[in-house]
Formats: sequence, structure tokens, C-alpha cells
Amino acid sequence: MAQEILNDLSHYHLDLEKKYGAHDYHPLPVVLAKGEGVYLWDVNGKKYYDFLSSYSAVNQGHCHPKLVELIKEQAEILTLTSRAFHNNKLGEYMEYATKLFGYDQLLPMNTGAEGVETSIKISRKWGYLKKRVEDNKAKIIVCDNNFHGRTTTVISFSSHAGSKDYFGPHTPGFIHIPHNDLNALENILAKEKNVVSFLVEPIQGEAGVVVPDDNYIKGVRELCTKYNILMIADEIQTGLGRTGSLLACGDVRPDILILAKALSGGTYPISAVLCDSEIMEVIQPGQHGSTYGGNPFAASIAKKSLEILIEEKLPENAKKLGEIFRSKINDYIKTSNIVKLVRGKGLLNAIVIDDHSESQTAWNICLKLRDNGLLAKPTQGNIIRFAPPLVMTEDQLNECIEIITSTLVDFEK
Repeated sequence: MAQEILNDLSHYHLDLEKKYGAHDYHPLPVVLAKGEGVYLWDVNGKKYYDFLSSYSAVNQGHCHPKLVELIKEQAEILTLTSRAFHNNKLGEYMEYATKLFGYDQLLPMNTGAEGVETSIKISRKWGYLKKRVEDNKAKIIVCDNNFHGRTTTVISFSSHAGSKDYFGPHTPGFIHIPHNDLNALENILAKEKNVVSFLVEPIQGEAGVVVPDDNYIKGVRELCTKYNILMIADEIQTGLGRTGSLLACGDVRPDILILAKALSGGTYPISAVLCDSEIMEVIQPGQHGSTYGGNPFAASIAKKSLEILIEEKLPENAKKLGEIFRSKINDYIKTSNIVKLVRGKGLLNAIVIDDHSESQTAWNICLKLRDNGLLAKPTQGNIIRFAPPLVMTEDQLNECIEIITSTLVDFEK
């Protein structure tokens, strides 16, 4: 009887969402009520390992105590002023972030998609004012199978039909090339004089954690410099320690850097666009902004979130644990009939299920992982992404690998 009551509690919440909410997501059927570190608990009190980290927003772990303490304090002092006035937290955050990442200036926004939109506007205006491309002819190169958000402009250059069909007319001005193809990039740059920027994910997350060749990002940087266009790095998911370094671009310096997700440790929508003054100066008062962007609450959270990454050496931990994860999963793959490969960097990884993308196998594996105490989600049908919080310990990771491999055994052909 008690178990029936607990199950009723889950169904109660699921039914409310189904009845009153837009059906714009297809979540795994679990209703979460609590989080701490690498763990989540559902409304029935069952404990899980989180292996999605809210798409890498929770790199610092759920409800990090330093963030919780700061949020409580700042919420009682001042949360929002709008950018009509200055506040005493924004400048300190801007100074810390720009020095940390090596840029002159920062433009604060709220969501990752807003960060992408901001970079599009900046690079277009830079193209007109600084590169002197033809008026209203600026073009931005993007990669096939990209994922940069869901705003009207961003879906216009998506490769995914479900993201863009019936949402037109689509915004023009974008050129598609394959990801991880330097020749394709140079071919376009050599013949198209109105290109202002190249927008790229260092690792394509939503496409299934697609990791390019080692020389790809360096080659992109060299071509962007050669042809005088801006390199825009979307590090919304790959940045802030996730791939084993502070940024997935490593030593390569993009002209424009987009950050979000873990910029708040999963507590609040915060994004940022960073670049040097020569680029940022094209944006003048009244030309771009946000009521909430740069508010004192967000600025305080973002600064503390970055400090936690550095102080707790989370990028280094992600690098070490990622190598262990891929090594042990590769050991499993040697005798597996269902897992084709594991790929990734740091603690952004994925396994490819040996099945067609329309199959339900990956979904069913995730349901079984849920039953066994680990939460993950498929992407692209037959790919399962694994991205736990970066505060995970080696012992916890080994326990999770055991859960994953023992679950996969049940699906071997």
C-alpha cells in the first residue's frame, strides 16, 4: 500500500505536467525533488547518480554549499536593478571573468541562446564597421549538425528538421559546412568575401558528443586569422571544466567566447559573451542588452561559480575521471555486441548503441539505468550521453561504471 502511494505521487506530478504544460520535451519518466553533489532524489525518495548534469549546467554539483550560502545572502540584499543603473557586483564579476579567460570585456546575458544571438549581432556589426563587408550582406559560417539554441534566428541554421520545420520564414545569412573539415572552411573563405565569422562548437554535444581531430580547432583559428573573420566558440556546454580544461578550445583563443550553463553552477540562468575591446566597441548604448543580464544576483553567482571551478580543481578532476571512464568502457566494448564505441573528452562522453537511430534501444537502456539508480538520456536516437557533475570522486565513478556495464549486459544480443 505504501509503495502504491509513492507511485501515485510520481503520477500526480507527471499528470499535472501533461495536462497543463506544453509538450515541448520528452523527459525520462522520473520526478526529481532534491539534489546534492552528484546525487538526485525523486519524489519517492529514491536516490540516483546524475549523469547528465542538466546538460553540463551543474558542473559544480547540485546545490553547492558555497553557492547556496551566497544565494541566500545576496537574495536578502539586492537581486535586480536593471542596466538603467550600476550595481556593486557586476564590475567585480566582469573583472574576474575577463582576467580568467584573457579578454578585455564581457557582455552579460541570461541564456545560452541569448549568448549566441549576441555573438551573431556583434560579429555582423563588426563586419560592417571594421571589415567593411557589403551592407546587409554579412554571412556567418556554421557547421552541419550544430546545436546553438532554439531562438528563431538560431533554428534558421539548424540541421535538425524538427527544430526548424514550420517555424519559417528562416533568417538568411548563414553558410553550412561539415564539422571537422578545414578544407571546406577554407574553400568558402577563399571565394566568399562577405563572411564575418565562423560559429563552432569545439565538441558537438547534442549531435552525440562528436569530438573533432586534434588539430581542428587550431586550424580553425589559423584560417579565421588568415581571412580576417571572427572565430566564435560556443562553449556553452563544453566550457567551464567539462572537457578536462577550463575551455574545450584549450590554448586556442577564439575572438568571441560564449559561456552559459555552468556559469551559474545550475542555480540561475546566466550567460556571457567575451571579446576584446576592438570587437566589443561596435555595440553602443541602446543597441543590445537585457533587463536581467548583469543583475547583482547573477553577477555574484557567476563569480562564485567560476571561483569554485578553480579552487576545487574541477577541470583537472574531469580530465582524470574522463580517462578512467573511457578506458573502462572501452574494455567493456571489446566483448560487447551492443555498444559500438565510446567517445568524448573529460567528463563529456557518449556511447553509440549498435542500432539504428529510430530504435528504442537507447531509450530502454536509459529506463533500465534509471531503475538501477543512474540518470542519463539518449541523443540522436541511438547515442547515450554521460556527463556527471565534475565533483564526482573516483570511487563514485567506478560505482557508476559498474551500474552502466551491468545494465548494458541485459541488452546484449
